[in-house]
Amino acid sequence: MALAQLFSMMNLAAMVGWLILIFAPRGWRRLGLVPRYLIPGVIAVIYAALMGAGFTNAQGGFGSINEVRALFASDPVLVAGWGHYLAFDLIIGTLLAQRMDSVGVTRWLQAPVLVMTFLFGPVGWLLGLGAEAAVRLREPDKAVRP
Repeated sequence: MALAQLFSMMNLAAMVGWLILIFAPRGWRRLGLVPRYLIPGVIAVIYAALMGAGFTNAQGGFGSINEVRALFASDPVLVAGWGHYLAFDLIIGTLLAQRMDSVGVTRWLQAPVLVMTFLFGPVGWLLGLGAEAAVRLREPDKAVRP
């Protein structure tokens, strides 16, 4: 399969995961497994294959910005890196949603937090922790159940 197709497939899969996470009722436990495990798992397999095939041939490394730039000049490593972002952001999104659910953050407030996590990972994570903290300050007896 061509790298462009893998890139598109990972993007579509991640989008499906985010749509399920944001819009599907959380009571549908089996459907919740899709963004939590299935999609990140598939992307992780693609990531491992691309890194296994492309990393040894790629120039660069992780020691400096110039080395990272050279590393991501390799298309297989670039697509793998993009998959890394997609999978980890979705994993963080599912964990945030679980935490926000456990303290009673409304789905209306969760939606923009999850969109921010999808688009701007760490910013969404901070917003999610802030939303959770706001509810916990208002209702101190709310405990997070991992």
